[in-house]
Amino acid sequence: MVDQSAVGRCFTPVTARVEPGRLRYFLNTLDERNPVYRNADAARAAGFTGTPVPPTYLFCLEMMDVDDPFEMFTALGIDLARVLHGEQSFVYHAPVLVGDTLTFRPSVTSVMEKKGGAMTLIGIRCEVTNQDGVHVADTARTIVVRNEVAA
Repeated sequence: MVDQSAVGRCFTPVTARVEPGRLRYFLNTLDERNPVYRNADAARAAGFTGTPVPPTYLFCLEMMDVDDPFEMFTALGIDLARVLHGEQSFVYHAPVLVGDTLTFRPSVTSVMEKKGGAMTLIGIRCEVTNQDGVHVADTARTIVVRNEVAA
């Protein structure tokens, strides 16, 4: 079981480029039709200096470009078959635009046992910076691990 010793543990940073084709695929998958995310002129008219990404795109971008998607689970000794995605959130400090190269730095922020040890909630925070070193966003997610509990 994962315990408090995991708090503060950092994992390999992920670098990803915001590419227009991948973004378009994401937008099409969600049926997102907002022209701000699809058209540079509409984005500029809305006050952006380029075409921005929708709020949840960072989660997908990090997952698409990570070299070892199971690094955290392996490092923490977590059986992937027992993992559920709990929740996620995004806090933006600056716009993320098509053409940006982002670096994601994930770390464990919390570990909590629930239901008498039947599950462990692991908080993961990811600081996101762009190619200029600007802190553009923080993402957070909760990983739920179903534990084996003796009867």
